[in-house]
Amino acid sequence: MKAPTSFDLDAGKHEIVVDALYEALCDSRCKKTPEEIEVMRYVSKISSDAHVEVMKACKPGMMEYQLESTFMHQCYFNGGCRFSPYTCIIGAGEHGAFLHYGHSGAPNAGQIPDNSLVLCDMGGEYHGYAADITCTFPSSGKFTEEQKIVYNAVLAAHTRVISEMKPGVSWLDMHTLAEMTILEGLLAGNFLKGDVEKMMQNNLGSVFMPHGLGHLIGIDTHDVGGYGAKHPARPNRAGANKLRTARALEEGMVITVEPGCYFNRYLLNKAFSDDNISEFLNREKLEANMELGGVRIEDNVLITADGRESFTKVPRTVEEIEATMNREN
Repeated sequence: MKAPTSFDLDAGKHEIVVDALYEALCDSRCKKTPEEIEVMRYVSKISSDAHVEVMKACKPGMMEYQLESTFMHQCYFNGGCRFSPYTCIIGAGEHGAFLHYGHSGAPNAGQIPDNSLVLCDMGGEYHGYAADITCTFPSSGKFTEEQKIVYNAVLAAHTRVISEMKPGVSWLDMHTLAEMTILEGLLAGNFLKGDVEKMMQNNLGSVFMPHGLGHLIGIDTHDVGGYGAKHPARPNRAGANKLRTARALEEGMVITVEPGCYFNRYLLNKAFSDDNISEFLNREKLEANMELGGVRIEDNVLITADGRESFTKVPRTVEEIEATMNREN
């Protein structure tokens, strides 16, 4: 007869390791299995297709929540994505300059103006796995020259970062690259003046991109594993201190790439009175375009053994967006 099982419950006789399970769970969620990758590729495709339908549906005079409704219907009707992993963000005009606009205090309730940028940050959820995609497009179907300058600055940052992504690359370095590229584009468009290197030394990038470049994604939109005892600490400088991870990229990670540029009245007015950075600002042009709002471009990207794969398949160039919206005629 088998002897009854017994346990020594005297904790004082054992070493209690409080972080091991947490670290193991974080590591397992950071690096995706082939099956997880298949699900995330699928939910990103469904979400990408829904974003395209939103672009086609958008017309000046619509309400922001109508675009949210269009997206959610498309994800469920065409892909079986019953839930969203986060509240949809539809920011038209100046609303696009507010991060996480669309929550219960500002529920996508604005009317979409003519000739405004519309920032749509939305994703579907499938079997618990999230997509997180942002598209920005003109409500009229055609970018103004000023909108085009800002959009192309962000697109250049987005393209440049993705082209550099592979195992071993520092995510903090990618954030810095995005900031620099956006400043270069604003300088070329006469929104800024002076030397980009000096702008970077004075941390001007955080005025226009006051958030981190991207985050790990999977079972949660902002997934775990960004920081920990084995990984780099959170940076101190403004902008970079909003990064949800400062780790080096590893094969199997899925991470968002979401550079942005925002003409936020509060941040710009504060910058105009800051002697360290006001000299770089073309105040007259910035104030004339304060209603531009914001541009964010976001892909979901898998780190592969020798590079990267973006799961996001939506129109990205000015020409692609304008053609998709079918307003050129």
